[in-house]
Amino acid sequence: MSGPYDLIVIGTGPGGYVCAIRASQLGLKVAVVEKRNTHGGTCLNVGCIPSKALLHASEAYHEAKHGFAVMGINVAPTFDLAKMQAFKAEGVKGNTDGVAYLLKKNKIDHFHGTGKVLSAGKVGVTFINGENETLEAKSIVIATGSDVARLPGVEIDETTVISSTGALELTAVPKKLLVIGAGVIGLELGSVWRRLGSEVVVVEFLDRILPGMDGDVAKSFQRILEKQGFAFRLGHKVTGVAKSASGVKATIEPAAGGASETLDADVVLVAIGRTPYTDGLGLAEAGVALDARKRIVVDGHYQTNVAGVYAIGDVIAGPMLAHKAEDEGMAVAEILGGQAGHVNYDVIPGVIYTHPEVASVGKTEEELKAAGIAYKSGKFPFTANGRAKVNRTTDGFVKVLADASTDRILGVHIIGPNAGEIIAEAAVIMEFGGSSEDLARTCHAHPTLTEAVKEAALSVAKRAIHM
Repeated sequence: MSGPYDLIVIGTGPGGYVCAIRASQLGLKVAVVEKRNTHGGTCLNVGCIPSKALLHASEAYHEAKHGFAVMGINVAPTFDLAKMQAFKAEGVKGNTDGVAYLLKKNKIDHFHGTGKVLSAGKVGVTFINGENETLEAKSIVIATGSDVARLPGVEIDETTVISSTGALELTAVPKKLLVIGAGVIGLELGSVWRRLGSEVVVVEFLDRILPGMDGDVAKSFQRILEKQGFAFRLGHKVTGVAKSASGVKATIEPAAGGASETLDADVVLVAIGRTPYTDGLGLAEAGVALDARKRIVVDGHYQTNVAGVYAIGDVIAGPMLAHKAEDEGMAVAEILGGQAGHVNYDVIPGVIYTHPEVASVGKTEEELKAAGIAYKSGKFPFTANGRAKVNRTTDGFVKVLADASTDRILGVHIIGPNAGEIIAEAAVIMEFGGSSEDLARTCHAHPTLTEAVKEAALSVAKRAIHM
């Protein structure tokens, strides 16, 4: 038996490794258990990082092919998919190696094997060679993340019927790509292959794309994607997927019921969401309670019903976002270290890394209306922003939602260039309880894209200058 440790973290994705490092900084003796050969979890290995590499590379190719000429740059670009995949792999390795270095630097012991909660204070590790070891600790944090959600009756083979993992490893550009699910993952990965030449059709059960995001944003973004060549079949469900010698045939029918039809594709991407990764952790045997969606139930300090066992990230309630997991990892480490760890769930930004990007923080208009909160709205288009005009990146807008009586900012929603970076400004002012007037009176450099945020804040009081 190894240990005893102050803390054992199961899983070294963004939540797990951040938790381990922060706990070590606070003087705790820490070990981590990771089933992969590399650290970083889904995010660094088969999620956030590799997808952004392919999004960046495909966007650069698309811009060279379609946008350079108007700036007087004459090229005839081609792409080498194998080299593009190697570019992605190099970026992934750099990030995963970086996490391994940070764990070593912070004197954190690491065990590469499958972790299992044996009881309060005990974690079993099964190594690849089949050997077992029991680790002992005062506290255990479960940070095992999430897995691809499966569509009943549809078998994923990662060749012709793929998940997000397979979509990152394609060795040829599919002529026709059928995406099941119009959420973040489907639209991002659909964008990669659309830019490289795929004909992309997205089938979505609901009558809109991006469920849960601001409706105004979703409608505008759908129009932008359609201009880019996406086709949408909204309000439809996939009832079957059959492989054939020529590719894949998907049967769809209206969600409300009706006649079915068949869509042909070379590859089908199942992107209907993710589910908590809680299987095989011994939770039932250890007495750890789960909710109806198989998420681990925790209290306000991330502790489960079993004393000394905690959980963070995708395995508990809340948005399945790497940065949400990171903040929870920091919080629980600080709680275990005797500090007051806390996460403000009202200010967690979300980003879609398409072109243009989509970013959001706080409440949507639909949520404010449903809660009966009186609000004011200010909106400013990038067509009226000087930097966006000269860069020819004018698709989209910034929208600021503020409390009607106090003027406190309740939500900010952006479609546009660099939206994922710009949203941080909104998150900071919301974290400090700022008002739309505070944002409007903050001097923004000119010419910058962030001036659109200032103008949207000015627009809340109907005093935008450039519109």
